[in-house]
Amino acid sequence: MSDDVVEILFSEEQIRTRVEDLARQISKDYEDRLLVLVSILRGSVFFATDLARHVQLPLSMDFLSISSYGEGSEGVVRITKDLEENIAGKDVLVIEDIVDTGFTLK
Repeated sequence: MSDDVVEILFSEEQIRTRVEDLARQISKDYEDRLLVLVSILRGSVFFATDLARHVQLPLSMDFLSISSYGEGSEGVVRITKDLEENIAGKDVLVIEDIVDTGFTLK
């Protein structure tokens, strides 16, 4: 363990088990539907790919990059990388890393 780490809250095994549980629930909830996982770059990419590996459905993944626009511009974001896939008529599951203000998802 690194000297910077004070405490480990969840073990690797606990995280892996939770990701597999979430994937099973997603597989059940989206059965017979067209699912697109949209990862908000960069923070969620590793989690999103781990999750996608365990989802037992045909699905596609796409990526969106969003950043704050200027200093002091709360609530204003700009898309720096847009989706490449047309998501019309599909179910979209957005995967974000840490939701602090909620402006990105809004």
